[in-house]
Amino acid sequence: MRAVAIIPARMASTRLPGKPMRLIAGRPMIERVYRAVQSSPLLADVVVATDSVEILEFCQAQSFHVVLTSGQCRSGTDRVHEAAQTIAADVYVNVQGDEPLTRPEHIAALLGVMRAGVQVGTLKTPLPPELAPNPNVVKVVTDEDGRALYFSRLPIPFDRDHAGAGYYKHLGFYAYRRAILDRFVSWPESALEKAERLEQLRFLENGIGIYVAETPFDTVGVDTEEDLKSLEEFLKV
Repeated sequence: MRAVAIIPARMASTRLPGKPMRLIAGRPMIERVYRAVQSSPLLADVVVATDSVEILEFCQAQSFHVVLTSGQCRSGTDRVHEAAQTIAADVYVNVQGDEPLTRPEHIAALLGVMRAGVQVGTLKTPLPPELAPNPNVVKVVTDEDGRALYFSRLPIPFDRDHAGAGYYKHLGFYAYRRAILDRFVSWPESALEKAERLEQLRFLENGIGIYVAETPFDTVGVDTEEDLKSLEEFLKV
């Protein structure tokens, strides 16, 4: 199974402008993400997909594989799809450009799901109950076979009787087969996707199963200045 990782990266982040080029302990975030993903021995290639000339030129200077994509992409998945048009693979791994704590174990767990022949895979990790109310932490619930039932910014499941229901955090890693990427970009933005601002819900609303592998390794996504400072402190330890 030939697997290629594509890292969508854009400068126009609303909460943290210029995010891919922001320094984390002296190194741009996109460099940290790329090198972290590249550490997986299971990937045939790692590619940055960007609409930014600044990111393009930085990646070229680092000898990273990078492709320039349209500025009209509606989502990271659309950007992955555009890049995939010129890259041959059986499975495309989407690692979001704000995941500098990516580990080889994340890639291995994700590709393990895809070897079962599913169309879309992603990851989850146990979430402490006190973090469940945070809307910036996306939660996921699955059935007994690991198929996602729903993703939400709200705490799911709702523990009505305080029975100690477990929560799972959704991590920003996806794997797709080419045919389902083609279908995804042909669909309009779905109602639940608009409500939650979670693009993966477009798959569920169109009847496509997302299978979720569990990992014990959490990550720290970077969306705010506070996240950036927290990550720098973490890396100093």
